Amino acid sequence: MRTAKPFSLRTWSTPLTIGSFILMAVTGVLMFFDVVPGYLSFAHEWFSWFFLLGAGGHIAVNFRPLTKHLQSNWGRANVAIFAIVLVVSTLSFGRITAPQLKWPISNALIEAPLSALADVTRTDQAELLAKLKTHGITATPEQNIKELAEAHGKDEFHILGLVILRE
Repeated sequence: MRTAKPFSLRTWSTPLTIGSFILMAVTGVLMFFDVVPGYLSFAHEWFSWFFLLGAGGHIAVNFRPLTKHLQSNWGRANVAIFAIVLVVSTLSFGRITAPQLKWPISNALIEAPLSALADVTRTDQAELLAKLKTHGITATPEQNIKELAEAHGKDEFHILGLVILRE
């Protein structure tokens, strides 16, 4: 009769590393090609913590082989190259990138009055207010999304999506 293996670090860390790597790889490739439906980027960002947890356990279990790899020139060169890429990737070299703009643009839209958002989306103000009303959000042109989210207990990005996205 076989006895059950104990729930060791190796038992969970390697499968967690494999599964989360598959998720990170597929979502990362899709994001690279700007295919970002639904919760794909959310899954990529948040489930990367599982990858880190699994990789940490995998490193702990395989620490001796890891140190052996790092004794070789190729192993040290790999670590050095990726460390350099990490440092360089934090620099912008004067360029403005889309991820840098994400939050400032989102905040500007969330804090802008609905009348301005109607102009930006080329939508009639009355039409925009009627669209929000069909979703249970009563508003005036002077209000902004931040105020509406607080007043109606809704997520700011949900309301912004109602304003910006065409149904």
